[in-house]
Amino acid sequence: MLSHLVVIILAMGLVALTLLSFLENYFLQSAEDSLIAQARFTVQTIIPNALTAGPPVTTQAPLNNAIQQQAGNLNLQTSPLTPTAGLLNTLDLSSLANTSLQLGTQLDTRVRLLNAQGHVLIDSSKSATDSDLLNDALVTRALQGQYASRIDTTSAAPAVSVAMPILNDGQTMGVAYLTQSLRDVLTVLNDLRARLLLSTLIALALSAFVGGWLSRRITRPVQQLTSAAEAVAAGHFDQAVQVNSHDELGRLGQTFNDMTSRLQAARQMQVDFVADVSHELRTPLTSIKGTIETLRAGAVNDLEVRDRFLETVETETDRLIRLVNDLLMLSRVDSAALNLRRKPTDMGRLVQALADRLAQQVQAQAATRDLKIDVTVDPDVPLAWADADRIEQVLRNLMDNAIKYSRPGGSITLRVSTTADHWVLIQVRDEGIGIPASELPRLGERFYRADKARSRGGHGLGLAIAQSLIRAHGGELWLESEEGVGTTARFTVPTLSPKH
Repeated sequence: MLSHLVVIILAMGLVALTLLSFLENYFLQSAEDSLIAQARFTVQTIIPNALTAGPPVTTQAPLNNAIQQQAGNLNLQTSPLTPTAGLLNTLDLSSLANTSLQLGTQLDTRVRLLNAQGHVLIDSSKSATDSDLLNDALVTRALQGQYASRIDTTSAAPAVSVAMPILNDGQTMGVAYLTQSLRDVLTVLNDLRARLLLSTLIALALSAFVGGWLSRRITRPVQQLTSAAEAVAAGHFDQAVQVNSHDELGRLGQTFNDMTSRLQAARQMQVDFVADVSHELRTPLTSIKGTIETLRAGAVNDLEVRDRFLETVETETDRLIRLVNDLLMLSRVDSAALNLRRKPTDMGRLVQALADRLAQQVQAQAATRDLKIDVTVDPDVPLAWADADRIEQVLRNLMDNAIKYSRPGGSITLRVSTTADHWVLIQVRDEGIGIPASELPRLGERFYRADKARSRGGHGLGLAIAQSLIRAHGGELWLESEEGVGTTARFTVPTLSPKH
Protein backbone atom coordinates (compact mmCIF):
# COMPACT_ATOMS: atom_id res chain seq x y z
CA MET A 1 0.00 0.00 0.00
CA LEU A 2 2.84 2.38 0.88
CA SER A 3 4.54 1.69 -2.43
CA HIS A 4 1.32 2.55 -4.28
CA LEU A 5 1.00 5.78 -2.29
CA VAL A 6 4.57 6.72 -3.23
CA VAL A 7 3.74 6.06 -6.89
CA ILE A 8 0.63 8.27 -6.61
CA ILE A 9 2.63 11.08 -4.97
CA LEU A 10 5.28 10.92 -7.68
CA ALA A 11 2.65 10.81 -10.44
CA MET A 12 0.65 13.72 -9.03
CA GLY A 13 3.83 15.71 -8.43
CA LEU A 14 4.98 15.13 -12.00
CA VAL A 15 1.56 16.10 -13.35
CA ALA A 16 1.47 19.23 -11.19
CA LEU A 17 4.99 20.25 -12.18
CA THR A 18 4.35 19.71 -15.87
CA LEU A 19 0.93 21.37 -15.88
CA LEU A 20 1.93 24.40 -13.79
CA SER A 21 5.10 24.90 -15.82
CA PHE A 22 3.11 24.76 -19.04
CA LEU A 23 0.41 27.13 -17.77
CA GLU A 24 2.93 29.58 -16.33
CA ASN A 25 4.86 29.72 -19.60
CA TYR A 26 1.60 30.05 -21.51
CA PHE A 27 0.24 32.89 -19.38
CA LEU A 28 3.54 34.80 -19.29
CA GLN A 29 4.04 34.43 -23.03
CA SER A 30 0.45 35.51 -23.62
CA ALA A 31 0.97 38.58 -21.42
CA GLU A 32 4.16 39.51 -23.31
CA ASP A 33 2.45 38.98 -26.68
CA SER A 34 -0.43 41.13 -25.47
CA LEU A 35 1.95 43.98 -24.56
CA ILE A 36 3.67 43.72 -27.94
CA ALA A 37 0.31 43.92 -29.71
CA GLN A 38 -0.78 46.88 -27.56
CA ALA A 39 2.51 48.69 -28.19
CA ARG A 40 2.22 48.30 -31.94
CA PHE A 41 -1.41 49.32 -31.95
CA THR A 42 -0.67 52.40 -29.80
CA VAL A 43 2.22 53.54 -31.97
CA GLN A 44 0.31 52.95 -35.21
CA THR A 45 -2.67 54.85 -33.82
CA ILE A 46 -0.61 57.87 -32.83
CA ILE A 47 1.96 57.80 -35.64
CA PRO A 48 0.56 55.77 -38.56
CA ASN A 49 3.77 55.74 -40.58
CA ALA A 50 6.01 54.70 -37.70
CA LEU A 51 7.20 51.14 -37.09
CA THR A 52 8.05 49.21 -33.94
CA ALA A 53 10.89 46.73 -33.68
CA GLY A 54 10.02 43.48 -31.94
CA PRO A 55 9.29 39.79 -32.35
CA PRO A 56 6.18 38.57 -34.15
CA VAL A 57 3.25 37.51 -31.98
CA THR A 58 3.02 33.71 -32.36
CA THR A 59 0.55 32.96 -29.58
CA GLN A 60 -3.09 33.76 -30.03
CA ALA A 61 -3.57 35.03 -26.49
CA PRO A 62 -6.99 35.99 -25.09
CA LEU A 63 -5.69 39.51 -24.48
CA ASN A 64 -4.96 39.88 -28.19
CA ASN A 65 -8.63 39.25 -28.86
CA ALA A 66 -9.51 41.95 -26.38
CA ILE A 67 -7.19 44.38 -28.19
CA GLN A 68 -8.84 43.62 -31.49
CA GLN A 69 -12.24 44.24 -29.96
CA GLN A 70 -11.12 47.56 -28.45
CA ALA A 71 -9.59 48.66 -31.75
CA GLY A 72 -13.02 48.81 -33.37
CA ASN A 73 -14.24 51.16 -30.65
CA LEU A 74 -11.45 53.76 -30.91
CA ASN A 75 -12.47 57.19 -32.20
CA LEU A 76 -9.44 59.38 -32.97
CA GLN A 77 -10.18 63.10 -32.90
CA THR A 78 -7.09 64.24 -34.84
CA SER A 79 -5.62 63.36 -38.15
CA PRO A 80 -2.70 60.97 -38.25
CA LEU A 81 0.60 62.81 -38.34
CA THR A 82 3.62 62.13 -40.46
CA PRO A 83 6.59 61.98 -38.10
CA THR A 84 9.78 63.76 -38.93
CA ALA A 85 13.11 63.82 -37.23
CA GLY A 86 12.77 65.08 -33.67
CA LEU A 87 8.97 65.00 -33.81
CA LEU A 88 8.64 63.18 -30.46
CA ASN A 89 10.71 65.90 -28.82
CA THR A 90 8.43 68.81 -29.75
CA LEU A 91 5.01 67.54 -30.65
CA ASP A 92 2.15 67.80 -28.12
CA LEU A 93 0.58 64.34 -28.37
CA SER A 94 -1.87 64.61 -25.52
CA SER A 95 -5.01 64.68 -27.66
CA LEU A 96 -3.97 61.47 -29.50
CA ALA A 97 -2.46 59.75 -26.52
CA ASN A 98 -5.69 59.88 -24.52
CA THR A 99 -7.27 57.44 -26.92
CA SER A 100 -4.36 55.03 -26.60
CA LEU A 101 -4.24 55.51 -22.87
CA GLN A 102 -7.91 54.63 -22.65
CA LEU A 103 -7.12 51.30 -24.37
CA GLY A 104 -4.22 50.63 -22.00
CA THR A 105 -6.33 51.46 -18.97
CA GLN A 106 -9.08 49.08 -20.02
CA LEU A 107 -6.51 46.30 -20.45
CA ASP A 108 -4.82 47.08 -17.08
CA THR A 109 -1.65 48.15 -18.90
CA ARG A 110 0.62 51.09 -18.15
CA VAL A 111 1.61 52.72 -21.44
CA ARG A 112 4.53 55.11 -21.66
CA LEU A 113 5.98 56.82 -24.71
CA LEU A 114 9.54 58.04 -24.44
CA ASN A 115 11.57 60.23 -26.76
CA ALA A 116 15.06 59.45 -27.96
CA GLN A 117 16.54 60.92 -24.76
CA GLY A 118 14.53 58.56 -22.53
CA HIS A 119 12.13 61.26 -21.26
CA VAL A 120 8.55 60.18 -20.66
CA LEU A 121 6.22 62.13 -22.92
CA ILE A 122 3.02 60.21 -22.28
CA ASP A 123 2.12 58.01 -19.27
CA SER A 124 -1.24 56.29 -18.81
CA SER A 125 -0.73 56.33 -15.01
CA LYS A 126 -1.92 59.74 -13.84
CA SER A 127 -0.17 59.34 -10.48
CA ALA A 128 3.19 58.41 -11.99
CA THR A 129 6.17 60.64 -11.23
CA ASP A 130 8.79 58.98 -13.44
CA SER A 131 9.87 61.49 -16.09
CA ASP A 132 13.22 60.01 -17.07
CA LEU A 133 13.81 56.28 -17.65
CA LEU A 134 17.16 56.52 -19.34
CA ASN A 135 18.74 54.36 -16.63
CA ASP A 136 16.23 51.54 -17.14
CA ALA A 137 17.96 48.57 -18.82
CA LEU A 138 14.96 47.92 -21.06
CA VAL A 139 14.85 51.52 -22.24
CA THR A 140 18.61 51.52 -22.84
CA ARG A 141 18.36 48.48 -25.12
CA ALA A 142 15.29 49.86 -26.90
CA LEU A 143 17.07 53.17 -27.62
CA GLN A 144 19.81 51.06 -29.19
CA GLY A 145 17.21 49.68 -31.60
CA GLN A 146 16.69 46.33 -29.82
CA TYR A 147 13.51 44.84 -28.45
CA ALA A 148 13.67 44.16 -24.69
CA SER A 149 11.36 42.51 -22.21
CA ARG A 150 11.35 41.63 -18.52
CA ILE A 151 9.19 39.31 -16.43
CA ASP A 152 9.29 39.89 -12.68
CA THR A 153 7.35 37.36 -10.56
CA THR A 154 9.29 37.65 -7.28
CA SER A 155 8.73 41.26 -6.28
CA ALA A 156 5.82 42.68 -4.32
CA ALA A 157 4.36 44.02 -7.58
CA PRO A 158 4.90 41.27 -10.16
CA ALA A 159 4.71 42.52 -13.72
CA VAL A 160 5.79 41.97 -17.29
CA SER A 161 7.38 44.83 -19.23
CA VAL A 162 8.34 45.35 -22.88
CA ALA A 163 10.29 48.17 -24.50
CA MET A 164 9.97 48.51 -28.27
CA PRO A 165 11.90 51.00 -30.40
CA ILE A 166 9.78 53.38 -32.52
CA LEU A 167 11.44 53.54 -35.92
CA ASN A 168 11.15 55.81 -38.92
CA ASP A 169 13.37 55.23 -41.92
CA GLY A 170 15.53 52.94 -39.77
CA GLN A 171 16.09 55.63 -37.12
CA THR A 172 15.01 55.25 -33.51
CA MET A 173 12.55 58.05 -32.79
CA GLY A 174 11.57 56.88 -29.30
CA VAL A 175 10.43 53.99 -27.19
CA ALA A 176 7.05 52.44 -26.46
CA TYR A 177 7.36 51.17 -22.87
CA LEU A 178 4.44 49.03 -21.63
CA THR A 179 4.02 47.32 -18.29
CA GLN A 180 1.25 44.95 -17.22
CA SER A 181 0.64 43.49 -13.76
CA LEU A 182 0.96 39.73 -13.31
CA ARG A 183 -1.05 39.70 -10.10
CA ASP A 184 -4.06 38.02 -11.75
CA VAL A 185 -1.88 35.48 -13.53
CA LEU A 186 -0.05 34.57 -10.34
CA THR A 187 -3.37 34.38 -8.51
CA VAL A 188 -4.64 31.89 -11.06
CA LEU A 189 -1.43 29.85 -10.83
CA ASN A 190 -1.51 29.87 -7.02
CA ASP A 191 -5.15 28.77 -7.16
CA LEU A 192 -4.18 25.94 -9.50
CA ARG A 193 -1.36 24.94 -7.14
CA ALA A 194 -3.79 24.84 -4.24
CA ARG A 195 -6.31 22.83 -6.24
CA LEU A 196 -3.64 20.36 -7.36
CA LEU A 197 -2.41 20.02 -3.79
CA LEU A 198 -5.97 19.43 -2.61
CA SER A 199 -6.52 16.90 -5.41
CA THR A 200 -3.32 15.12 -4.42
CA LEU A 201 -4.40 14.97 -0.79
CA ILE A 202 -7.84 13.65 -1.77
CA ALA A 203 -6.27 11.09 -4.11
CA LEU A 204 -3.89 9.99 -1.35
CA ALA A 205 -6.74 9.69 1.15
CA LEU A 206 -8.86 7.65 -1.26
CA SER A 207 -5.88 5.55 -2.26
CA ALA A 208 -4.99 4.94 1.38
CA PHE A 209 -8.58 3.90 2.12
CA VAL A 210 -8.85 1.62 -0.91
CA GLY A 211 -5.32 0.30 -0.38
CA GLY A 212 -6.03 -0.44 3.27
CA TRP A 213 -9.25 -2.21 2.38
CA LEU A 214 -7.56 -4.23 -0.35
CA SER A 215 -4.57 -5.06 1.83
CA ARG A 216 -6.85 -6.30 4.60
CA ARG A 217 -8.85 -8.29 2.08
CA ILE A 218 -5.65 -9.83 0.74
CA THR A 219 -3.80 -10.36 4.01
CA ARG A 220 -6.77 -11.83 5.94
CA PRO A 221 -7.03 -14.98 3.76
CA VAL A 222 -3.24 -15.15 3.55
CA GLN A 223 -3.06 -15.09 7.35
CA GLN A 224 -5.75 -17.76 7.50
CA LEU A 225 -3.81 -19.86 5.01
CA THR A 226 -0.62 -19.35 7.00
CA SER A 227 -2.27 -20.43 10.25
CA ALA A 228 -3.89 -23.42 8.56
CA ALA A 229 -0.60 -24.40 6.91
CA GLU A 230 1.18 -24.22 10.26
CA ALA A 231 -1.51 -26.47 11.74
CA VAL A 232 -1.10 -28.94 8.87
CA ALA A 233 2.67 -28.88 9.37
CA ALA A 234 2.01 -29.79 13.01
CA GLY A 235 0.02 -32.81 11.88
CA HIS A 236 -3.54 -31.48 12.06
CA PHE A 237 -4.88 -32.37 8.62
CA ASP A 238 -8.50 -31.44 9.32
CA GLN A 239 -7.83 -27.78 8.53
CA ALA A 240 -9.94 -25.79 6.06
CA VAL A 241 -10.04 -22.11 5.15
CA GLN A 242 -13.10 -20.12 4.24
CA VAL A 243 -13.36 -19.32 0.52
CA ASN A 244 -15.33 -16.14 -0.21
CA SER A 245 -14.20 -15.27 -3.73
CA HIS A 246 -13.32 -16.77 -7.09
CA ASP A 247 -10.12 -14.79 -7.67
CA GLU A 248 -6.55 -16.01 -7.26
CA LEU A 249 -6.79 -16.04 -3.46
CA GLY A 250 -10.10 -17.90 -3.65
CA ARG A 251 -8.59 -20.51 -5.94
CA LEU A 252 -5.57 -20.77 -3.63
CA GLY A 253 -7.85 -21.35 -0.65
CA GLN A 254 -9.85 -23.96 -2.55
CA THR A 255 -6.63 -25.69 -3.61
CA PHE A 256 -5.45 -25.68 0.00
CA ASN A 257 -8.73 -27.23 1.14
CA ASP A 258 -8.44 -29.89 -1.55
CA MET A 259 -4.87 -30.57 -0.49
CA THR A 260 -5.80 -30.98 3.19
CA SER A 261 -8.68 -33.25 2.21
CA ARG A 262 -6.31 -35.45 0.21
CA LEU A 263 -3.77 -35.39 3.04
CA GLN A 264 -6.44 -36.39 5.50
CA ALA A 265 -7.59 -39.17 3.20
CA ALA A 266 -3.99 -40.29 2.67
CA ARG A 267 -3.38 -40.30 6.40
CA GLN A 268 -6.53 -42.31 7.01
CA MET A 269 -5.49 -44.67 4.23
CA GLN A 270 -2.09 -45.01 5.86
CA VAL A 271 -3.69 -45.79 9.23
CA ASP A 272 -6.03 -48.30 7.61
CA PHE A 273 -3.14 -49.79 5.66
CA VAL A 274 -1.07 -50.31 8.79
CA ALA A 275 -4.09 -51.81 10.56
CA ASP A 276 -4.82 -54.10 7.62
CA VAL A 277 -1.20 -55.19 7.33
CA SER A 278 -1.10 -55.87 11.04
CA HIS A 279 -4.30 -57.88 10.77
CA GLU A 280 -3.08 -59.85 7.77
CA LEU A 281 0.23 -60.59 9.50
CA ARG A 282 -1.37 -61.44 12.81
CA THR A 283 -3.48 -64.29 11.42
CA PRO A 284 -0.66 -66.44 9.94
CA LEU A 285 1.73 -65.55 12.75
CA THR A 286 -0.85 -66.54 15.34
CA SER A 287 -1.45 -69.79 13.49
CA ILE A 288 2.26 -70.51 13.27
CA LYS A 289 2.80 -69.67 16.93
CA GLY A 290 -0.13 -71.86 18.01
CA THR A 291 1.12 -74.75 15.89
CA ILE A 292 4.62 -74.48 17.30
CA GLU A 293 3.30 -74.34 20.85
CA THR A 294 1.21 -77.44 20.18
CA LEU A 295 4.21 -79.25 18.78
CA ARG A 296 6.32 -78.29 21.74
CA ALA A 297 3.58 -79.50 24.05
CA GLY A 298 4.08 -83.06 22.77
CA ALA A 299 2.35 -83.28 19.43
CA VAL A 300 5.75 -83.53 17.78
CA ASN A 301 5.94 -87.13 18.90
CA ASP A 302 2.87 -88.03 16.82
CA LEU A 303 4.25 -88.20 13.30
CA GLU A 304 0.87 -87.77 11.62
CA VAL A 305 -0.03 -84.75 13.72
CA ARG A 306 3.47 -83.34 13.32
CA ASP A 307 3.36 -83.59 9.55
CA ARG A 308 -0.08 -81.95 9.46
CA PHE A 309 1.09 -79.11 11.72
CA LEU A 310 4.28 -78.61 9.75
CA GLU A 311 2.21 -78.41 6.59
CA THR A 312 0.12 -75.74 8.25
CA VAL A 313 3.28 -73.81 9.19
CA GLU A 314 4.53 -74.10 5.62
CA THR A 315 1.19 -72.90 4.23
CA GLU A 316 1.08 -69.89 6.54
CA THR A 317 4.71 -69.11 5.80
CA ASP A 318 3.99 -69.13 2.08
CA ARG A 319 1.07 -66.84 2.77
CA LEU A 320 3.37 -64.44 4.62
CA ILE A 321 5.89 -64.55 1.78
CA ARG A 322 3.17 -63.73 -0.77
CA LEU A 323 1.93 -60.89 1.40
CA VAL A 324 5.42 -59.42 1.83
CA ASN A 325 6.13 -59.75 -1.90
CA ASP A 326 2.86 -58.02 -2.73
CA LEU A 327 3.62 -55.20 -0.30
CA LEU A 328 7.07 -54.78 -1.82
CA MET A 329 5.51 -54.63 -5.26
CA LEU A 330 3.05 -51.91 -4.20
CA SER A 331 5.87 -50.01 -2.53
CA ARG A 332 7.90 -50.01 -5.75
CA VAL A 333 4.92 -48.82 -7.76
CA ASP A 334 4.13 -46.05 -5.28
CA SER A 335 7.75 -44.83 -5.22
CA ALA A 336 8.08 -45.02 -9.04
CA ALA A 337 10.92 -47.50 -8.49
CA LEU A 338 9.26 -50.17 -10.59
CA ASN A 339 11.27 -50.68 -13.75
CA LEU A 340 9.13 -52.00 -16.58
CA ARG A 341 11.06 -54.03 -19.12
CA ARG A 342 8.92 -53.25 -22.11
CA LYS A 343 9.24 -54.95 -25.42
CA PRO A 344 6.96 -55.84 -28.34
CA THR A 345 4.56 -58.43 -26.94
CA ASP A 346 2.03 -60.66 -28.69
CA MET A 347 -0.82 -60.44 -26.17
CA GLY A 348 -2.82 -63.21 -27.86
CA ARG A 349 0.03 -65.70 -27.52
CA LEU A 350 0.70 -64.54 -23.94
CA VAL A 351 -2.93 -65.00 -22.89
CA GLN A 352 -3.21 -68.40 -24.58
CA ALA A 353 0.00 -69.71 -22.97
CA LEU A 354 -1.07 -68.50 -19.54
CA ALA A 355 -4.54 -70.05 -19.92
CA ASP A 356 -2.95 -73.38 -20.82
CA ARG A 357 -0.65 -73.30 -17.80
CA LEU A 358 -3.45 -72.30 -15.45
CA ALA A 359 -5.69 -75.05 -16.84
CA GLN A 360 -3.02 -77.59 -15.99
CA GLN A 361 -2.31 -76.12 -12.56
CA VAL A 362 -5.96 -76.02 -11.50
CA GLN A 363 -6.95 -79.16 -13.36
CA ALA A 364 -8.08 -80.94 -10.23
CA GLN A 365 -10.06 -77.92 -9.02
CA ALA A 366 -11.51 -77.18 -12.45
CA ALA A 367 -12.50 -80.79 -12.96
CA THR A 368 -14.19 -80.91 -9.59
CA ARG A 369 -16.13 -77.78 -10.30
CA ASP A 370 -16.45 -78.51 -14.02
CA LEU A 371 -14.90 -75.18 -15.06
CA LYS A 372 -13.97 -74.37 -18.65
CA ILE A 373 -11.37 -71.80 -19.76
CA ASP A 374 -11.85 -70.38 -23.27
CA VAL A 375 -9.54 -67.98 -25.10
CA THR A 376 -10.58 -65.80 -28.03
CA VAL A 377 -8.11 -63.64 -29.94
CA ASP A 378 -9.46 -61.21 -32.53
CA PRO A 379 -7.64 -61.11 -35.87
CA ASP A 380 -5.09 -58.37 -36.59
CA VAL A 381 -4.45 -57.48 -32.96
CA PRO A 382 -1.29 -55.33 -32.98
CA LEU A 383 1.75 -55.99 -30.83
CA ALA A 384 1.63 -54.42 -27.40
CA TRP A 385 4.43 -52.32 -25.90
CA ALA A 386 4.49 -53.94 -22.45
CA ASP A 387 6.38 -55.84 -19.80
CA ALA A 388 5.22 -59.43 -20.44
CA ASP A 389 6.04 -60.61 -16.90
CA ARG A 390 3.99 -57.81 -15.29
CA ILE A 391 1.06 -58.34 -17.65
CA GLU A 392 1.16 -62.04 -16.84
CA GLN A 393 1.08 -61.14 -13.15
CA VAL A 394 -2.03 -59.02 -13.77
CA LEU A 395 -3.69 -61.84 -15.69
CA ARG A 396 -2.82 -64.35 -12.95
CA ASN A 397 -4.49 -62.15 -10.30
CA LEU A 398 -7.61 -61.69 -12.41
CA MET A 399 -7.75 -65.37 -13.34
CA ASP A 400 -7.24 -66.37 -9.72
CA ASN A 401 -10.26 -64.30 -8.69
CA ALA A 402 -12.31 -65.68 -11.59
CA ILE A 403 -11.50 -69.28 -10.62
CA LYS A 404 -12.16 -68.68 -6.92
CA TYR A 405 -15.57 -67.11 -7.36
CA SER A 406 -16.86 -69.09 -10.36
CA ARG A 407 -19.82 -71.39 -9.81
CA PRO A 408 -19.54 -75.11 -10.62
CA GLY A 409 -20.27 -75.76 -14.27
CA GLY A 410 -19.39 -72.22 -15.28
CA SER A 411 -16.82 -70.97 -17.75
CA ILE A 412 -14.06 -68.39 -17.80
CA THR A 413 -13.55 -66.50 -21.03
CA LEU A 414 -10.45 -64.55 -22.00
CA ARG A 415 -10.57 -62.28 -25.03
CA VAL A 416 -7.92 -60.15 -26.72
CA SER A 417 -9.09 -57.37 -29.03
CA THR A 418 -8.35 -53.81 -30.13
CA THR A 419 -10.13 -50.63 -28.97
CA ALA A 420 -11.30 -47.88 -31.29
CA ASP A 421 -8.30 -45.75 -30.36
CA HIS A 422 -5.88 -48.61 -31.12
CA TRP A 423 -5.12 -49.95 -27.66
CA VAL A 424 -4.90 -53.67 -26.92
CA LEU A 425 -7.92 -54.68 -24.81
CA ILE A 426 -7.86 -57.82 -22.64
CA GLN A 427 -10.94 -59.00 -20.76
CA VAL A 428 -11.50 -61.80 -18.27
CA ARG A 429 -15.12 -62.81 -17.77
CA ASP A 430 -16.49 -65.36 -15.35
CA GLU A 431 -19.93 -66.71 -14.51
CA GLY A 432 -19.47 -66.48 -10.80
CA ILE A 433 -21.33 -65.02 -7.83
CA GLY A 434 -20.79 -61.43 -8.96
CA ILE A 435 -20.08 -58.31 -6.92
CA PRO A 436 -22.69 -55.98 -5.36
CA ALA A 437 -22.98 -52.64 -7.18
CA SER A 438 -22.32 -50.75 -3.94
CA GLU A 439 -18.93 -52.45 -3.61
CA LEU A 440 -17.62 -51.83 -7.12
CA PRO A 441 -16.24 -48.29 -6.46
CA ARG A 442 -14.05 -49.59 -3.63
CA LEU A 443 -12.55 -52.50 -5.50
CA GLY A 444 -8.86 -51.86 -5.98
CA GLU A 445 -8.38 -50.45 -2.50
CA ARG A 446 -5.65 -52.23 -0.63
CA PHE A 447 -6.80 -55.04 1.70
CA TYR A 448 -10.38 -54.44 0.65
CA ARG A 449 -12.51 -57.51 -0.05
CA ALA A 450 -16.04 -57.17 -1.37
CA ASP A 451 -17.36 -59.95 0.84
CA LYS A 452 -15.11 -60.83 3.75
CA ALA A 453 -17.39 -63.69 4.71
CA ARG A 454 -16.83 -65.26 1.30
CA SER A 455 -13.12 -64.48 1.19
CA ARG A 456 -11.18 -67.53 0.14
CA GLY A 457 -7.71 -67.03 1.51
CA GLY A 458 -6.79 -63.79 -0.25
CA HIS A 459 -5.57 -60.68 1.46
CA GLY A 460 -7.11 -58.02 -0.80
CA LEU A 461 -3.97 -56.87 -2.60
CA GLY A 462 -4.24 -58.72 -5.90
CA LEU A 463 -6.56 -56.28 -7.62
CA ALA A 464 -4.70 -53.28 -6.19
CA ILE A 465 -1.43 -54.64 -7.60
CA ALA A 466 -3.04 -55.36 -10.97
CA GLN A 467 -4.47 -51.87 -11.17
CA SER A 468 -1.11 -50.27 -10.23
CA LEU A 469 0.77 -52.32 -12.83
CA ILE A 470 -1.67 -51.43 -15.61
CA ARG A 471 -1.51 -47.74 -14.71
CA ALA A 472 2.29 -48.00 -14.77
CA HIS A 473 1.91 -49.10 -18.38
CA GLY A 474 -0.32 -46.09 -19.08
CA GLY A 475 -3.51 -48.14 -19.39
CA GLU A 476 -6.66 -48.51 -17.33
CA LEU A 477 -8.32 -51.41 -15.51
CA TRP A 478 -12.01 -51.52 -14.63
CA LEU A 479 -14.61 -54.05 -13.50
CA GLU A 480 -18.20 -54.68 -14.48
CA SER A 481 -20.28 -57.07 -12.42
CA GLU A 482 -23.81 -58.21 -11.68
CA GLU A 483 -24.72 -60.29 -8.70
CA GLY A 484 -25.62 -63.85 -9.64
CA VAL A 485 -24.47 -63.37 -13.24
CA GLY A 486 -20.73 -62.86 -13.13
CA THR A 487 -17.88 -60.36 -13.32
CA THR A 488 -15.90 -58.99 -16.25
CA ALA A 489 -12.46 -57.43 -15.73
CA ARG A 490 -11.03 -55.37 -18.60
CA PHE A 491 -7.72 -53.60 -18.99
CA THR A 492 -5.83 -51.86 -21.80
CA VAL A 493 -2.16 -51.68 -22.72
CA PRO A 494 -0.52 -49.47 -25.35
CA THR A 495 0.34 -50.81 -28.76
CA LEU A 496 3.73 -50.72 -30.39
CA SER A 497 4.15 -47.25 -31.91
CA PRO A 498 6.72 -46.10 -34.51
CA LYS A 499 8.81 -44.30 -31.84
CA HIS A 500 9.43 -47.62 -30.09
